[in-house]
Amino acid sequence: MKVNITGKNIEITSAIRTHIEAKFKKLEKLQVDIISCKTAISEEPNKQKKFEASITVPKGRLNASSVHEDLYAAVTEVEQKLERQLNKLIHKPAARRATHAEKPEVPEVDEAV
Repeated sequence: MKVNITGKNIEITSAIRTHIEAKFKKLEKLQVDIISCKTAISEEPNKQKKFEASITVPKGRLNASSVHEDLYAAVTEVEQKLERQLNKLIHKPAARRATHAEKPEVPEVDEAV
């Protein structure tokens, strides 16, 4: 998967690029067809780093963003958010089938006292 990394008001070093690509490699292990991945890094006026990522999958687009003082922590947080979104996307059809197939029976209660 090719990760498109854009920097606004910040220079993208090889260490940052390597870290981002390593984090997004983990998302490929979920066996989801990822069409494209776009990321943007910007530095806010108060020295906060904002990291945004957008992943395009066949069923739509997943977005996540994080603002943190440490850029690496922001990247990790966004990767975790996207992983949760992908897990939800993967398991959603199975969860729907399970809820419709197994309707719990409600026992009848005699209220005649």
